[in-house]
This record gives sequence, structure tokens and C-alpha cells, in this order.
Amino acid sequence: MKITTLILLFFSLSLFACEEEVKPKPPIVPTENTFFKGADISWLAQMEATGYVFYDENGNPADCLDLLMARGINAVRLRVFVHPSSDKISGHCSPAETAQMAARAKNKGLDVMIDFHYSDTWADPAHQTKPAAWANVSFAALQDSLYTHTQYTLNLLKQAGVTPKWVQIGNEIPSGMLWPSGHIDNPQQLAQLINKGHQAVKDIDTTIQTIVHIDQGNDNARFRWFFDLMQQNGAQFDIIGASYYPHWLGTDYTVTIADLGNNLKDMVTRYNKPVMIVEVGGDYWQVDNTKDMLIATIGAALDVPNNQCLGVFYWEPQGAKPWSGYQLNCWQDNGRPSPALDAFLY
Repeated sequence: MKITTLILLFFSLSLFACEEEVKPKPPIVPTENTFFKGADISWLAQMEATGYVFYDENGNPADCLDLLMARGINAVRLRVFVHPSSDKISGHCSPAETAQMAARAKNKGLDVMIDFHYSDTWADPAHQTKPAAWANVSFAALQDSLYTHTQYTLNLLKQAGVTPKWVQIGNEIPSGMLWPSGHIDNPQQLAQLINKGHQAVKDIDTTIQTIVHIDQGNDNARFRWFFDLMQQNGAQFDIIGASYYPHWLGTDYTVTIADLGNNLKDMVTRYNKPVMIVEVGGDYWQVDNTKDMLIATIGAALDVPNNQCLGVFYWEPQGAKPWSGYQLNCWQDNGRPSPALDAFLY
């Protein structure tokens, strides 16, 4: 009788253990319900320095930040290059320049995201070039350089009175970063670099949230492939970041917007992390389409359960084409905001 009881008890416990093993983790509940409507404004300082003037709807000169805030923007994103050139488009954005703009934004009541490119210029899926000063160092020294640069920048921000709410560890890194050391072909080393950046941030302030960011936010297979690899290699970060540019996908947003929404939901469920659309943009000539795309993108973000999509950021809305040459800005050629930006008011 005792043996039978023990067998039944063991069997019951085994079933209970199996149930516990496959039981999904409870979702992360964000600490606040603010939905962040953001703008990457990294060109702004140089636009102003070269004499570009922003105007309100009445044709009066105005502060660009005021114009953005009037359209619902409550956060800004600023990129950081390591040792940038003085080129107005592909340079600047040094730690010191970034700290100045971050302080200006913070004084307006805007929250701040810092986007580390870990390069002297643009980093994206096709370009992840090491800073010249780090080009020939050992992998251990490369990790130390990444850590030191991250901490140096965040300390400059701290001295300027700014604690960023979020920090991106790399910019659009599905192919890795700091090539070849952190190429995606070596996911273990890429994860180690991410962890070094994450550690540098948390050693400054544990409340700052770290983001790992890749492009093509509508492509669930791409996201699962990348973030599975990072999970398997122990990458540490707080938020999954996505870019979404229907223009670069070669189709209208209506073709991919449902896929974006489904992917955002899957990321939260699969990895138990909040998500954020850290870059979005549309053709500034196609005002109505861009506005509709933004409304749909914000809607997809808000549709993620439990407020676990934290916000949507437009990439360089103020980067008017006569100054930047960039087609996916959200500004008119007369220096006034595009009506498409009104999407952030809905």
C-alpha cells in the first residue's frame, strides 16, 4: 500500500513539474502608462548652426522643439558617434554635442533616448564600421572601449542634468556591430558586446532601460532568428526595438501593417520583453499616405496588450529635404511641419 501511494505521489509531482516547466512567464507590466510619441532630432543642432529657420503655421520663426511638442511629441532620440567628422549630414553627434541637445530637450520636459552607433559615422545593417581608434585593438580592449565610451557619454549627460530614459546598444544591428569582431556570424561575441554596453548603462543608473534594435519590424522570421540567437548567447537588454519603413520595403504600408502588429505582439510573448518602434518614416511628398501610415503604426503599437509597446519614434521629422536631402522627413519645404505629423495628436 505504501509503495503504491509513493508511486502515485511521484507521478502526480512529475505531472506538476512538467506543467510548471511549460507554463509561460507572466508578461512584464510597464511601470507607467505613458505612450511615448518621439522624434529623432539628431540633425537639429547642425540645421540651426547652418542657419536653417523653422516656422510655425503662421510663418513666424519658432523653436523646432516647440513645434514638435505642439504635435504631441513627448520624447526625443539622439544618436552618438564616437569621433565624428564635421560633415553636416554624416558627422557631428559627438558625446558633448549630444549632451547639449539632450539638456535642451530635457529642459522642455521631453524624455530622452540615446542611440549609440559605436562608429565614427552611420551604423546600420549595411555599415557597422569600427571607430578608427578602435580598429586594431584586441576583443578584450574593444569591449573596454565600448564600455568606456558609453559611460563617458552618460556621465556627460548626467553632468548636464539628464538621465536618459532609454539607451540603445547599437543601431539597427541584425548584421551585428563593430565588424568583424561583433558580426552576426559570431553571435557569442556580439552578445558579449551588447552585454558590455548594458553593463555600462546599469553601472551609471539601473533605472535606464536598454534597447537592442533591428530593422524591418514587419518581418517576424527575421526578428525571431535574431533574438533567438541573442537569447541563446546570453545577451542582456530590456526592450526590443524595431524600425518600420514601408518606403524601403517597396510596398504601401497597407501590405505590411498587420505583420508589424503581429510581430510586436509575438516579441512580447516570445521573449517576455516590452517592444518599441524606435524608427518610422514616410515620403514627405505623400502627406496623406504618410499620415495614414503613422496613424496605423501608432494603432498597431497601442494594440499590443498590457501597454507593452512603449511608443513610436519618427526618424528626423524636422530634417527638411532642402537641408538634408532626406526624402522621408516630415517637414515642408517652406520650413513648416508637415500635416502628416498631426497623426501623433490622435
